[in-house]
Amino acid sequence: MTRRFRMLVLVVVMLVITAVGTVVLWARHDDREPVTILGTWTAKQGEQFEAVLRSFGIPFRYQGTAAQREVLLSKVQSGEPPDIVIMPSIGELAEYAEQDLLEPLDALYDPEEYGGPWKPTGSGSGHVYWVPVKADLKSIVWYREGERPAASPAPLRSWCMGMSDDGTSGWPGTDWIEDLVLQQQGPDVYEKWALNKERRDWWRGDAVRTAWESWASLLRQDRAAARHALLTDHRGDPDGNGLLFEGWGGCTLEHQGSFAPSFYKDEARRARMTDSARLLPGGDGRLRGREVTGDFAALFGDRPQARELIRRLASKEGQQKWAATTNVFSANRRVAPHGSAVEREIARRLGEGPRCLDASDVMPPAVRDAFYEAVLLTIARAAAGRDIDIPGVLADVQRVQDAQTAQGTDRSAAPRTVCSST
Repeated sequence: MTRRFRMLVLVVVMLVITAVGTVVLWARHDDREPVTILGTWTAKQGEQFEAVLRSFGIPFRYQGTAAQREVLLSKVQSGEPPDIVIMPSIGELAEYAEQDLLEPLDALYDPEEYGGPWKPTGSGSGHVYWVPVKADLKSIVWYREGERPAASPAPLRSWCMGMSDDGTSGWPGTDWIEDLVLQQQGPDVYEKWALNKERRDWWRGDAVRTAWESWASLLRQDRAAARHALLTDHRGDPDGNGLLFEGWGGCTLEHQGSFAPSFYKDEARRARMTDSARLLPGGDGRLRGREVTGDFAALFGDRPQARELIRRLASKEGQQKWAATTNVFSANRRVAPHGSAVEREIARRLGEGPRCLDASDVMPPAVRDAFYEAVLLTIARAAAGRDIDIPGVLADVQRVQDAQTAQGTDRSAAPRTVCSST
């Protein structure tokens, strides 16, 4: 071996060592990078969530936004998704899982700690891709202390209603339709509609049309109230205490989930709640089930720190810390009730009787969006005093549903059930 050749070999070896060192240093840098988390909680609840995360001792960077869907889609398309996303839309998470963009969460939580309908269900591959880290009760109505409503359907002017949102407007109206379907038809029909089971024309069928007509009959009562609802943020004025305590037009009731007191701020201590069934239009007042919702954590990255953070957040200990904050409830059945009498009552109801996940949250995103648009169109026509062509409105949603079916979209990661009594 000549001296020149030995020098060439030495240079090559040094370059290889340098390259390897660079890779190792990059890997170590990557290991030290904070876990990135995208969620929906902002303001005070976002701060409370970050306090829980800090207690785990894992570096993180949390971003809370109402426009979560758009932010997440942008990050995924740019090839820089967050390590963890927390969102209510199982239908959207299922699509990401079916595109092989989510990592399985197998063995990161104890399945026995979670009951239905939040309990993570396996996909066709046998994997689980999301776990509930927050639960909320719907099918309830909020009222002010000392102003308990009569046990009969309430007129439109009694309802404090807002359809607007920074992210996707219209979803508060879908809660009305969903609750009406559940209370009028029961959990079995509700689940089949939400999952598009057995029949393929649910949107044109009697169950959904009857619920829609009940809601439309309420909206037709007062054009000014319908217009105000269409243009009003569901949280109320940013400097106010929520729709219930703004009391526009003399309204005294709000059909909203158990998270509503977070909008009421200092007035939350005066908020009381009751089951919605007796106050809804077009029903017999019988409580046939409770609509619930959840925020589900899913994993886009497979870094050990991200997996460990989900494991801690989903554990009994992590959920107990999170549920110890105001107006936060857990689907983990080992978490003890907490807080005020109202909060303990919500926790109790979350564990009782037939419970059904928010239907729009489990639908494919395209169907969900068509549902939102149909709600907004209905209330816009009521506000304008125009005829509401309910069969036509629902036919438009059905066409979107039919297109999804015709495409043969892979739904192997979609939930198998929506309602549960266990």
